[in-house]
Amino acid sequence: NSVPNLNLVAVCTSHPEKVLADYPSVKVHRSLDEVLSQSQIDAVVIATPNHTHFDLAKQSLLAGKHVVVDKPFTVNAAQARELKALAEEKGLVLSVFHNRRWDADFLTLRSVIASGKLVELMSFESRFDRFRPEVRARWREQAGEGSGLWYDLGPHLLDQALQLFGCPIAIQADFAMQRKNAQAVDYFHVLLRYERLRVILHASMLVAEETPRFVVRGVAGSYTKFGLDTQEESLKRGELPNAEHYGHDPRDGVLQLQTAAGNITTSTVPNLRGEYRQLYAEFHDAVLLNATNPVSLADAVLTMELIELACESAALGCERIVSLKVN
Repeated sequence: NSVPNLNLVAVCTSHPEKVLADYPSVKVHRSLDEVLSQSQIDAVVIATPNHTHFDLAKQSLLAGKHVVVDKPFTVNAAQARELKALAEEKGLVLSVFHNRRWDADFLTLRSVIASGKLVELMSFESRFDRFRPEVRARWREQAGEGSGLWYDLGPHLLDQALQLFGCPIAIQADFAMQRKNAQAVDYFHVLLRYERLRVILHASMLVAEETPRFVVRGVAGSYTKFGLDTQEESLKRGELPNAEHYGHDPRDGVLQLQTAAGNITTSTVPNLRGEYRQLYAEFHDAVLLNATNPVSLADAVLTMELIELACESAALGCERIVSLKVN
Protein backbone atom coordinates (compact mmCIF):
# COMPACT_ATOMS: atom_id res chain seq x y z
CA ASN A 1 0.00 0.00 0.00
CA SER A 2 2.99 2.34 0.28
CA VAL A 3 3.58 2.14 -3.48
CA PRO A 4 1.46 4.69 -5.40
CA ASN A 5 -1.41 3.18 -7.40
CA LEU A 6 -0.97 -0.31 -5.95
CA ASN A 7 -3.64 -1.42 -3.51
CA LEU A 8 -3.78 -4.61 -1.47
CA VAL A 9 -7.36 -5.85 -1.76
CA ALA A 10 -7.25 -9.58 -0.99
CA VAL A 11 -5.07 -12.18 0.70
CA CYS A 12 -5.20 -15.95 0.44
CA THR A 13 -3.99 -17.46 3.70
CA SER A 14 -4.55 -20.21 6.25
CA HIS A 15 -4.12 -17.64 9.05
CA PRO A 16 -6.81 -15.00 8.43
CA GLU A 17 -6.60 -13.58 11.95
CA LYS A 18 -2.99 -12.46 11.37
CA VAL A 19 -3.87 -10.66 8.16
CA LEU A 20 -6.98 -8.98 9.54
CA ALA A 21 -5.08 -7.74 12.57
CA ASP A 22 -2.94 -5.58 10.28
CA TYR A 23 -5.31 -5.07 7.35
CA PRO A 24 -8.91 -5.16 8.63
CA SER A 25 -10.38 -3.95 5.34
CA VAL A 26 -8.72 -6.62 3.21
CA LYS A 27 -10.76 -9.60 2.01
CA VAL A 28 -9.31 -12.90 3.20
CA HIS A 29 -9.73 -16.03 1.12
CA ARG A 30 -8.98 -19.69 1.75
CA SER A 31 -8.22 -20.64 -1.85
CA LEU A 32 -6.44 -19.09 -4.80
CA ASP A 33 -9.45 -19.94 -6.97
CA GLU A 34 -11.53 -17.45 -4.97
CA VAL A 35 -8.93 -14.74 -5.53
CA LEU A 36 -8.50 -15.41 -9.24
CA SER A 37 -12.26 -15.29 -9.83
CA GLN A 38 -12.36 -11.59 -8.93
CA SER A 39 -12.12 -9.46 -12.06
CA GLN A 40 -11.05 -6.34 -10.16
CA ILE A 41 -7.77 -8.01 -9.17
CA ASP A 42 -5.06 -7.25 -11.73
CA ALA A 43 -2.00 -8.89 -10.19
CA VAL A 44 -1.09 -11.64 -7.76
CA VAL A 45 1.94 -11.87 -5.48
CA ILE A 46 3.01 -15.42 -4.65
CA ALA A 47 4.88 -15.72 -1.35
CA THR A 48 4.52 -19.40 -0.54
CA PRO A 49 6.84 -22.41 -0.01
CA ASN A 50 9.25 -22.81 -2.92
CA HIS A 51 7.84 -26.05 -4.29
CA THR A 52 4.42 -24.41 -4.83
CA HIS A 53 5.65 -21.45 -6.92
CA PHE A 54 5.32 -23.09 -10.32
CA ASP A 55 1.77 -24.38 -9.93
CA LEU A 56 0.44 -21.20 -8.33
CA ALA A 57 2.13 -18.91 -10.85
CA LYS A 58 0.86 -21.02 -13.75
CA GLN A 59 -2.67 -21.01 -12.35
CA SER A 60 -2.57 -17.23 -11.95
CA LEU A 61 -1.25 -16.63 -15.47
CA LEU A 62 -3.90 -18.91 -16.95
CA ALA A 63 -6.49 -16.81 -15.10
CA GLY A 64 -5.15 -13.70 -16.85
CA LYS A 65 -3.39 -12.15 -13.86
CA HIS A 66 -0.01 -10.44 -13.81
CA VAL A 67 2.30 -12.11 -11.30
CA VAL A 68 5.16 -11.41 -8.92
CA VAL A 69 6.56 -14.66 -7.54
CA ASP A 70 8.99 -14.85 -4.65
CA LYS A 71 12.47 -16.22 -5.24
CA PRO A 72 13.43 -18.83 -6.19
CA PHE A 73 11.34 -18.44 -9.33
CA THR A 74 10.72 -22.20 -9.45
CA VAL A 75 12.55 -25.32 -8.27
CA ASN A 76 14.06 -26.17 -11.65
CA ALA A 77 14.91 -24.56 -14.96
CA ALA A 78 12.31 -26.43 -17.00
CA GLN A 79 9.52 -24.94 -14.88
CA ALA A 80 11.06 -21.48 -15.26
CA ARG A 81 11.17 -21.78 -19.04
CA GLU A 82 7.54 -22.97 -19.14
CA LEU A 83 6.31 -20.01 -17.09
CA LYS A 84 8.31 -17.60 -19.24
CA ALA A 85 6.72 -19.00 -22.39
CA LEU A 86 3.23 -18.88 -20.87
CA ALA A 87 3.56 -15.26 -19.72
CA GLU A 88 4.80 -14.21 -23.14
CA GLU A 89 2.00 -16.11 -24.86
CA LYS A 90 -0.62 -14.44 -22.63
CA GLY A 91 0.95 -10.99 -22.86
CA LEU A 92 1.21 -10.78 -19.07
CA VAL A 93 3.92 -9.37 -16.83
CA LEU A 94 5.61 -12.07 -14.78
CA SER A 95 8.35 -10.92 -12.43
CA VAL A 96 10.44 -12.46 -9.65
CA PHE A 97 10.97 -10.87 -6.25
CA HIS A 98 14.74 -10.45 -6.43
CA ASN A 99 14.39 -7.63 -3.93
CA ARG A 100 18.04 -7.61 -2.88
CA ARG A 101 18.89 -5.74 -6.05
CA TRP A 102 17.59 -2.81 -3.99
CA ASP A 103 19.57 -3.47 -0.80
CA ALA A 104 21.42 -0.38 0.39
CA ASP A 105 24.75 -2.20 0.44
CA PHE A 106 24.27 -3.66 -3.04
CA LEU A 107 23.27 -0.33 -4.57
CA THR A 108 26.36 1.21 -2.98
CA LEU A 109 28.57 -1.65 -4.19
CA ARG A 110 27.31 -1.14 -7.74
CA SER A 111 28.15 2.55 -7.54
CA VAL A 112 31.67 1.81 -6.28
CA ILE A 113 32.28 -0.64 -9.13
CA ALA A 114 30.76 1.75 -11.68
CA SER A 115 33.07 4.54 -10.49
CA GLY A 116 36.03 2.65 -11.94
CA LYS A 117 38.20 3.40 -8.91
CA LEU A 118 39.17 -0.25 -8.50
CA VAL A 119 40.03 -0.43 -12.22
CA GLU A 120 39.93 -4.07 -13.41
CA LEU A 121 38.22 -6.37 -10.94
CA MET A 122 39.95 -9.60 -9.96
CA SER A 123 37.81 -11.14 -7.22
CA PHE A 124 34.45 -10.71 -5.54
CA GLU A 125 33.09 -12.40 -2.43
CA SER A 126 29.45 -12.28 -1.40
CA ARG A 127 28.64 -13.90 1.93
CA PHE A 128 25.46 -14.38 3.94
CA ASP A 129 26.54 -16.14 7.12
CA ARG A 130 24.50 -16.83 10.25
CA PHE A 131 24.92 -18.71 13.51
CA ARG A 132 21.90 -20.96 13.94
CA PRO A 133 23.24 -24.28 15.23
CA GLU A 134 19.79 -25.72 15.92
CA VAL A 135 17.70 -26.97 13.01
CA ARG A 136 14.30 -25.30 13.03
CA ALA A 137 11.02 -27.08 12.37
CA ARG A 138 10.19 -25.11 9.23
CA TRP A 139 9.96 -26.20 5.62
CA ARG A 140 13.10 -24.34 4.53
CA GLU A 141 15.22 -26.55 6.80
CA GLN A 142 13.42 -29.84 6.21
CA ALA A 143 14.00 -32.35 3.42
CA GLY A 144 12.02 -31.53 0.31
CA GLU A 145 12.10 -30.09 -3.17
CA GLY A 146 13.32 -26.50 -3.14
CA SER A 147 14.35 -26.50 0.52
CA GLY A 148 17.79 -25.78 1.95
CA LEU A 149 20.12 -22.80 2.03
CA TRP A 150 21.04 -22.84 -1.66
CA TYR A 151 17.40 -22.38 -2.67
CA ASP A 152 16.85 -19.84 0.13
CA LEU A 153 19.86 -17.51 -0.09
CA GLY A 154 21.48 -18.76 -3.27
CA PRO A 155 19.02 -16.98 -5.59
CA HIS A 156 19.79 -13.65 -3.89
CA LEU A 157 23.57 -13.97 -4.11
CA LEU A 158 23.51 -15.42 -7.61
CA ASP A 159 21.14 -12.78 -8.98
CA GLN A 160 23.30 -10.00 -7.53
CA ALA A 161 26.44 -11.49 -9.08
CA LEU A 162 24.74 -11.80 -12.47
CA GLN A 163 23.64 -8.17 -12.27
CA LEU A 164 27.22 -7.10 -11.62
CA PHE A 165 29.18 -9.37 -13.95
CA GLY A 166 26.85 -11.20 -16.30
CA CYS A 167 26.85 -14.92 -17.05
CA PRO A 168 29.99 -16.82 -15.97
CA ILE A 169 32.00 -19.25 -18.06
CA ALA A 170 31.69 -22.01 -15.48
CA ILE A 171 30.29 -22.77 -12.03
CA GLN A 172 31.55 -25.06 -9.28
CA ALA A 173 29.63 -25.74 -6.08
CA ASP A 174 30.15 -27.44 -2.74
CA PHE A 175 27.05 -28.14 -0.63
CA ALA A 176 26.87 -29.72 2.82
CA MET A 177 24.53 -30.55 5.67
CA GLN A 178 26.70 -29.66 8.66
CA ARG A 179 24.41 -29.25 11.64
CA LYS A 180 23.29 -32.12 13.80
CA ASN A 181 19.98 -33.50 12.48
CA ALA A 182 20.21 -31.36 9.34
CA GLN A 183 17.88 -32.59 6.59
CA ALA A 184 18.62 -29.93 3.98
CA VAL A 185 21.68 -28.07 2.72
CA ASP A 186 22.88 -25.60 5.36
CA TYR A 187 26.25 -24.70 3.79
CA PHE A 188 27.24 -23.70 0.29
CA HIS A 189 30.40 -22.41 -1.34
CA VAL A 190 30.03 -21.60 -5.02
CA LEU A 191 32.69 -20.37 -7.44
CA LEU A 192 31.73 -18.51 -10.62
CA ARG A 193 34.58 -18.44 -13.13
CA TYR A 194 34.95 -15.58 -15.59
CA GLU A 195 37.96 -14.76 -17.82
CA ARG A 196 40.15 -13.33 -15.04
CA LEU A 197 37.56 -12.50 -12.42
CA ARG A 198 36.63 -15.05 -9.76
CA VAL A 199 33.36 -14.74 -7.82
CA ILE A 200 32.66 -16.58 -4.56
CA LEU A 201 29.14 -16.98 -3.18
CA HIS A 202 29.08 -18.38 0.34
CA ALA A 203 26.58 -19.01 3.12
CA SER A 204 26.65 -21.07 6.29
CA MET A 205 24.47 -21.53 9.36
CA LEU A 206 27.50 -22.13 11.62
CA VAL A 207 29.44 -18.88 11.54
CA ALA A 208 29.50 -17.13 14.90
CA GLU A 209 32.01 -14.43 14.01
CA GLU A 210 31.13 -11.48 11.82
CA THR A 211 32.17 -11.91 8.21
CA PRO A 212 32.03 -9.27 5.47
CA ARG A 213 28.89 -9.11 3.36
CA PHE A 214 30.86 -8.00 0.30
CA VAL A 215 34.54 -7.82 -0.64
CA VAL A 216 35.53 -6.74 -4.14
CA ARG A 217 39.18 -6.49 -5.15
CA GLY A 218 40.67 -4.85 -8.20
CA VAL A 219 44.13 -4.01 -9.46
CA ALA A 220 43.91 -0.59 -7.76
CA GLY A 221 42.50 -1.59 -4.37
CA SER A 222 39.49 -3.09 -2.62
CA TYR A 223 36.08 -2.33 -1.13
CA THR A 224 34.74 -4.11 1.96
CA LYS A 225 31.28 -3.95 3.49
CA PHE A 226 30.15 -5.48 6.79
CA GLY A 227 26.58 -5.76 8.05
CA LEU A 228 23.25 -6.58 6.42
CA ASP A 229 20.68 -4.37 4.74
CA THR A 230 18.23 -3.08 7.34
CA GLN A 231 14.95 -3.20 5.40
CA GLU A 232 13.87 -6.73 6.28
CA GLU A 233 14.36 -6.20 10.00
CA SER A 234 12.60 -2.82 9.82
CA LEU A 235 9.57 -4.42 8.19
CA LYS A 236 9.54 -7.22 10.77
CA ARG A 237 9.38 -4.55 13.49
CA GLY A 238 6.35 -3.06 11.80
CA GLU A 239 8.07 0.04 10.45
CA LEU A 240 6.56 1.56 7.33
CA PRO A 241 8.65 1.90 4.15
CA ASN A 242 7.88 5.61 3.98
CA ALA A 243 9.42 6.23 7.42
CA GLU A 244 12.27 8.76 7.46
CA HIS A 245 15.05 6.31 8.29
CA TYR A 246 13.71 3.29 6.43
CA GLY A 247 16.31 1.84 4.06
CA HIS A 248 19.26 3.59 5.69
CA ASP A 249 22.28 1.40 6.46
CA PRO A 250 24.47 3.06 9.11
CA ARG A 251 27.52 0.84 8.50
CA ASP A 252 29.56 2.43 5.75
CA GLY A 253 31.80 0.37 3.50
CA VAL A 254 35.57 0.86 3.40
CA LEU A 255 37.43 1.70 0.19
CA GLN A 256 41.18 1.16 0.06
CA LEU A 257 43.10 2.46 -2.95
CA GLN A 258 46.73 2.62 -3.95
CA THR A 259 48.12 6.08 -4.69
CA ALA A 260 50.62 6.95 -7.41
CA ALA A 261 53.30 6.89 -4.73
CA GLY A 262 52.39 3.33 -3.81
CA ASN A 263 50.68 4.14 -0.52
CA ILE A 264 47.28 2.77 0.50
CA THR A 265 44.58 5.31 1.32
CA THR A 266 41.49 4.32 3.32
CA SER A 267 38.13 6.07 3.15
CA THR A 268 34.54 5.26 4.04
CA VAL A 269 31.73 5.13 1.49
CA PRO A 270 28.30 6.23 2.79
CA ASN A 271 25.54 3.87 1.75
CA LEU A 272 22.87 4.74 -0.73
CA ARG A 273 19.33 4.27 0.52
CA GLY A 274 17.81 0.83 0.07
CA GLU A 275 14.36 0.68 -1.49
CA TYR A 276 12.48 -2.59 -1.97
CA ARG A 277 9.42 -0.66 -3.11
CA GLN A 278 11.22 0.16 -6.33
CA LEU A 279 10.58 -3.36 -7.60
CA TYR A 280 6.82 -2.91 -7.19
CA ALA A 281 6.91 0.61 -8.63
CA GLU A 282 8.61 -0.73 -11.75
CA PHE A 283 6.25 -3.71 -11.86
CA HIS A 284 3.32 -1.25 -11.84
CA ASP A 285 4.84 0.63 -14.77
CA ALA A 286 5.51 -2.60 -16.66
CA VAL A 287 1.84 -3.60 -16.31
CA LEU A 288 0.20 -0.25 -17.06
CA LEU A 289 2.78 1.65 -19.11
CA ASN A 290 4.52 -1.18 -20.98
CA ALA A 291 7.76 -0.27 -19.22
CA THR A 292 10.62 -2.70 -18.62
CA ASN A 293 10.01 -5.61 -16.27
CA PRO A 294 12.07 -4.93 -13.09
CA VAL A 295 13.32 -8.53 -13.16
CA SER A 296 13.28 -9.74 -16.73
CA LEU A 297 12.20 -13.27 -17.51
CA ALA A 298 15.54 -13.82 -19.22
CA ASP A 299 17.26 -12.95 -15.93
CA ALA A 300 14.86 -15.13 -13.95
CA VAL A 301 15.40 -18.17 -16.19
CA LEU A 302 19.18 -17.72 -16.25
CA THR A 303 19.26 -17.65 -12.46
CA MET A 304 17.34 -20.93 -12.32
CA GLU A 305 19.60 -22.49 -14.96
CA LEU A 306 22.61 -21.67 -12.79
CA ILE A 307 20.87 -22.78 -9.58
CA GLU A 308 20.38 -26.14 -11.29
CA LEU A 309 23.93 -26.29 -12.68
CA ALA A 310 25.30 -25.64 -9.20
CA CYS A 311 23.28 -28.57 -7.88
CA GLU A 312 24.75 -30.76 -10.62
CA SER A 313 28.25 -29.54 -9.80
CA ALA A 314 27.83 -30.27 -6.10
CA ALA A 315 26.48 -33.75 -6.82
CA LEU A 316 29.26 -34.61 -9.29
CA GLY A 317 32.06 -32.85 -7.43
CA CYS A 318 33.30 -31.01 -10.50
CA GLU A 319 33.01 -27.75 -12.41
CA ARG A 320 30.15 -27.33 -14.87
CA ILE A 321 30.60 -25.26 -18.01
CA VAL A 322 27.83 -22.74 -18.62
CA SER A 323 26.55 -23.00 -22.19
CA LEU A 324 23.16 -21.37 -22.03
CA LYS A 325 21.20 -19.02 -24.25
CA VAL A 326 18.12 -17.37 -22.78
CA ASN A 327 16.21 -14.92 -24.97
